[in-house]
Amino acid sequence: MEPQAQQAQSPAILEIDPAARRVLSIDALRGFDMFWIVGGGAIFANLHPIFQHPATEWIKTQLTHVPWEGFRFEDLIMPLFLFIVGVVMPFSFSRRLVRGDRKARLHAHVLIRVVVLWILGMIKQGNLLEFDLSSLRLYSNTLQAIAAGYLIAALVVLNLPLFGQILLWLLLLVGYWALLMFVPVPSFGPGVLTEQGNLAMYIDKLLLGRFQDGTSYTWILSSMTFAATVMMGIFAGKWLRGTRSDGVKAFGLILAGAACIGAGLAWSQVFPIIKHIWTSSFVLFSGGICLALLGLFYLVIDVWGLQKWSYFFVVLGANAIFVYMSTSLIHYRWTADKLVGGLDRWMGPWTELVHVTVAFGLTWLLLFWMYRKKTFIRI
Repeated sequence: MEPQAQQAQSPAILEIDPAARRVLSIDALRGFDMFWIVGGGAIFANLHPIFQHPATEWIKTQLTHVPWEGFRFEDLIMPLFLFIVGVVMPFSFSRRLVRGDRKARLHAHVLIRVVVLWILGMIKQGNLLEFDLSSLRLYSNTLQAIAAGYLIAALVVLNLPLFGQILLWLLLLVGYWALLMFVPVPSFGPGVLTEQGNLAMYIDKLLLGRFQDGTSYTWILSSMTFAATVMMGIFAGKWLRGTRSDGVKAFGLILAGAACIGAGLAWSQVFPIIKHIWTSSFVLFSGGICLALLGLFYLVIDVWGLQKWSYFFVVLGANAIFVYMSTSLIHYRWTADKLVGGLDRWMGPWTELVHVTVAFGLTWLLLFWMYRKKTFIRI
């Protein structure tokens, strides 16, 4: 089928020439997210033992998750990962359609990607490589949350017009709220949002059984709102692919982010912001921050042209899945300890900071080498 025919079949995906320039800010924002995952968090958290200042104490606190209800910076890392997956989907799907791929082939690609992400998630956090059925966890990792959210969002964006996509996004948010608030949980009743009394946890324990991960995080029913987070990224990606001026795009994202943050805070008065069960208010609040960050990155990097500083993050973002998995398969910290361990007796309170910084440096240098060699591992 000719590309023009493909475009006619998929008006919700293809809005402009897919040969448009690459949006560098997306790569930089992905790298910014990965920075905190693979070492940045440990670096900044270890400033406090050295300086013992209220500012460093606040930073260290922000780099931990809230126990249940509320929000800290650390709680942004996972939704930002899902959001960026959504941002790139309009770009990647459009390229595939224009080069002649049929929608059936796109659906097959989506399914293959979901399976691979799921297996990687089981390797990362599901104890798959222990080869012990008693320790296996079927659904317990960010990559699997991405897989579930990506699957739902991809089916939506490939088969519904924009109005239908927005409507379904709203239905996912409202439907999840209604299920958690009005469906009774045995021994607890409806509307209970405690760690063990919520409907999402009940479903996980019911369906996963002994393969449930034993934490207070929920997965199966929460896939609804995982998809909603991915879809917020899709809407942002569509906005960036539009024909408006770059400045309008940047400020539009920032304003949309502010509106979603406000909506999330308002909804949280009756449906709290809880990352562990990925509440609808959490989707709006965290998604709003993601939108605002994307807008700021786009404004600085792609509109103002201040790009050199972003190279550090682009290197990290270019092989995001690889570096996320490599931290479980390559012992960067062990190598760092061997390199600088002999200096410990002189470093005092700086010891841990130096070790985690060197470990992160080794990670970045490997990614830098891959980037220079144009080696990009993608799914």
